[in-house]
Amino acid sequence: QHNKNTDFRSYFISFDDGARLEIMKKPEMADDTKALARTGFIHVAFSVGSKDAVGSLTSRMKADGYEVISGPRTTGDGYYESCVIGIEGNQIEITV
Repeated sequence: QHNKNTDFRSYFISFDDGARLEIMKKPEMADDTKALARTGFIHVAFSVGSKDAVGSLTSRMKADGYEVISGPRTTGDGYYESCVIGIEGNQIEITV
């Protein structure tokens, strides 16, 4: 997918069992020096099946002290999701 307004690009690799891997590029992404022990991903996404489930899990995580940085909302590329910061500082997307 390519969002011409933001120049965001997204590519998916889909597996037979339903799992998907997304590779994305945004012009404003920083590419800092990487240490050997550093993780190489920016976020992980979990599909929970419905908008109500996205809202419920987001509320529960917020109540448990996780920082909610977006959503629940419909993104520019059509996904309904929220995003929280996990305990290791990685973004966790909760999607339909």
